[in-house]
Amino acid sequence: MQEGERTSWFDRRSGLAGSVAVVVGGAGGLGRASVEDLVANGVRPAVLDIDASAARELAAAFDAGGVEAVVHTGDARDPDELARLFAAVDERWGRTDVLVNVAGGTFHADFADSSPRGWEALIRMNLMPVLHACALAVPRMKAGGRGGSIINLSTVEAHRAAPGYAVYSGTKAAVEQFARSLALEVAPDGIRVNNIAPDYVPTPNVVRHIGEANLHGPTALGVSVPMGRAGRPEEVSGCVVFLASQLSSYMTGTTLHPDGGTLASSGWFNWPDAGWRNFLPAPVAGLLDGVDPGAPGTS
Repeated sequence: MQEGERTSWFDRRSGLAGSVAVVVGGAGGLGRASVEDLVANGVRPAVLDIDASAARELAAAFDAGGVEAVVHTGDARDPDELARLFAAVDERWGRTDVLVNVAGGTFHADFADSSPRGWEALIRMNLMPVLHACALAVPRMKAGGRGGSIINLSTVEAHRAAPGYAVYSGTKAAVEQFARSLALEVAPDGIRVNNIAPDYVPTPNVVRHIGEANLHGPTALGVSVPMGRAGRPEEVSGCVVFLASQLSSYMTGTTLHPDGGTLASSGWFNWPDAGWRNFLPAPVAGLLDGVDPGAPGTS
């Protein structure tokens, strides 16, 4: 091998170069980070996103960089939009190797204050696009005879209680259980199905939903996230690249947790000056109760 022909260990082992990835919800936030990292490793992307402005921006970036890509603006909740995307992939490349399901959303409401219309909206946002996209991807992966990788972006809330988000967390748990069951059905065909369940990553949509002031403070993050900081998009997209690649060729039906340790710490908080507690330390409880924590007998 000549000096200029050397490839990296990752390039040799990943098997990503020349493959095709369909990314549903891939023009912004974690979706765009995933698309960009896949493209950086030789993957040809096909993207569907409801945000027309973000889709145009992504398509322009691909054109400027000479990236061969398919970018559609459309609603992942519409099975016809998904079918059009896969048809365009068939026409352009004639193969589907990777499916990444990112699209989804939520709103905050106690279950008693929600309605069947709201429940249906959450199911349509978070569960149905995964089912429809998988129904389109699996036959294509089987026909290709190369296997494939299906990756669902889930959330830590699928693994712990989520008051105010009961139906949302239920839909994400449904996605995870669907993936585990589908993984067994398609394993003989070399198709792997896995999930990624991050916690707080301050993408623009997440910040708009939660409010920047609520979680950006170092004390708040230090208490609630064992690693003491918010996640970064590339820490999630790196998991996407790993699961899309042959480095994870013997992994299926499982979930990666790029969450800074929040699932492991469920119920435990790292309080300043008090350390790990699964209850409020006395100074904090005193402040909430209107007691001066510096008063005698309150230490």
